[in-house]
Amino acid sequence: MLKIDSEVATDKEKDEFLDILRTGDSKEQKSRYAKNYYFFESKIQDFKDKYPHYFAHLPTRIMNNCILLPIEAESQDTALRIFSTLNDRGKPLSDADIFKAQFYKFYSSLGKKDWFIEKWKELEKICEKIFNSTSVTPMDELFTRYMYFIRAKKGIKSSTTEALRKFYEKDGYAILKNEKTLEDLEVLAKFWNDVSKQEGDRFSDRILRCLFVLNYAPNGMWTYFVSVYFMQNKDADGMLDDDLFYTFLNKTIGFVWTYAITNPSVSALRTPVYAEMINIVNDKPVTFDAFRFDTDKVRNMFLNFSFKNPRPITKAMVTWWAYQSDGQELMPLQPPFDIEHIYPTKRQESEQSLGDERNLEALGNKALLEKGINIRASDYRFVDKKKYYLGFTNSRNQKKDGTKVHELRELANTFDDFTEKDIVARNSKIIEEFLEFLKNNDLIS
Repeated sequence: MLKIDSEVATDKEKDEFLDILRTGDSKEQKSRYAKNYYFFESKIQDFKDKYPHYFAHLPTRIMNNCILLPIEAESQDTALRIFSTLNDRGKPLSDADIFKAQFYKFYSSLGKKDWFIEKWKELEKICEKIFNSTSVTPMDELFTRYMYFIRAKKGIKSSTTEALRKFYEKDGYAILKNEKTLEDLEVLAKFWNDVSKQEGDRFSDRILRCLFVLNYAPNGMWTYFVSVYFMQNKDADGMLDDDLFYTFLNKTIGFVWTYAITNPSVSALRTPVYAEMINIVNDKPVTFDAFRFDTDKVRNMFLNFSFKNPRPITKAMVTWWAYQSDGQELMPLQPPFDIEHIYPTKRQESEQSLGDERNLEALGNKALLEKGINIRASDYRFVDKKKYYLGFTNSRNQKKDGTKVHELRELANTFDDFTEKDIVARNSKIIEEFLEFLKNNDLIS
């Protein structure tokens, strides 16, 4: 008969925990319970191997020097308070752990504890798949994106953003004591799951193209902006009007991309975006009227900006440019893409053939390219790069696929070489077409 059990509200690894208690075997398990059990099991075995004559005394030593402190809580509320207090003094809980405890308390009071546990498990699974690259826990990221919607609803446009836990704990976690909150979180998570999967049933091809471009945005502000737009404008089936959403996404791309050049601080972007979030929840169109750009100023800043590869705006711009080609098919988000120097750095180092070395880092010399192809083609001259762009069969009769970037295939089929003259011409074309894009989206004066 088991003497111990776990009653953690959403413990997805509970079955492994109970299995270890029954069998004493953790080797086929992967949970944190198993890792901890195996750690102590291996340490005990090491001690036995090194000090066999002392091993018989180890259990007695442990029993005489360890204290098991039982804590009895007179109510569930007290138990949750003790749980939070103990963890605050040890390994910090994530914000979502605290919110989970509050939800658990709320839904238990409604007699829906088991229902909540299953819902939370589903949310965790979705979030772990789609938010695994952020600096916070996946569930914290979901709560953050939802927070911006609630902030906008409350009319908060201050550029100072509160910490996540502080925001939700107001009025005794009042936001979490509302059944609509969990429903909203579930709908929002499913929306971002479809974005990550490039789900065609929810989105048209042109929307998916915009979302691909936004995935390479120079900062993450767009995810909060789009979350607010979705939560406010979704219909009863969680769908958005395609025309309105397409207009919104293009305006977002144009504004965020340009602001990354003219006002590169992310904190600076908060002021215009937060104001527009409030317009969204009040069913007003997104215009950025108070922050329109001057055409000549933007052109000069783009012409004089060094688009070095480590700068996020560089990949953002070449991604936007790739999708300006009518022949560009929708590309997968994975594997990731790199930035290609069409005229390679090594060529300039050996030939010194560029009259203005700054052209090496100009947008006219940059393109989006699959990481695997970029590795193979990066240092070759253009005449040799072409086969990597178009695909080829190597000496071992292995087929190497070419790039899915339509413009690079066009360049390979059209150009024999790619020179400084071509860099300058392409650079001018990219900038002028981006300015036209801004004009079409009513972002410049």
